[in-house]
Amino acid sequence: MLIRTADPFRDLDRLAQQVLGTTNRPAVMPMDAWREGERFIIEFDLPGVSPESIDLDVERNVLTIRAERVARNGDWESLASERPKGAFSRQLVLGDNLDLDAIEAAYTGGVLRLVVPVTEKAKPRKIQVNVESGDDNRTAIGSAEQPEQPEQPEHMHAG
Repeated sequence: MLIRTADPFRDLDRLAQQVLGTTNRPAVMPMDAWREGERFIIEFDLPGVSPESIDLDVERNVLTIRAERVARNGDWESLASERPKGAFSRQLVLGDNLDLDAIEAAYTGGVLRLVVPVTEKAKPRKIQVNVESGDDNRTAIGSAEQPEQPEQPEHMHAG
């Protein structure tokens, strides 16, 4: 589960950086996240980023993603420069129900894909309900077969 913090000033600053970018920190990497069964998938668009520059860190329940798109060097004249260059970073606060020790990461076609499994303790499970009768006989519902009662014959009355 992804958790969002409620700091309006930090969110406003983050929104301004995402839209406008800064000279030190370009616009943020676009992200999609969804759940598939018992795992969460998070994808980041990072076209033109060298795979060697991608750095993932987990500290407590905060996942930090860093990457860099290097500016071109050489004797050339820029005609248009709309793609941000420099270092990118993004932090996600992940819920306690995720297994942060088992995150898998792959970078293909300019997309960084993270697979984060749900912890075993957070997976749905059945709980046995014990039923106590007045004669101190205990029976577990749904776990043990109950002995079958013999069928009683129907009595027919002639009239």
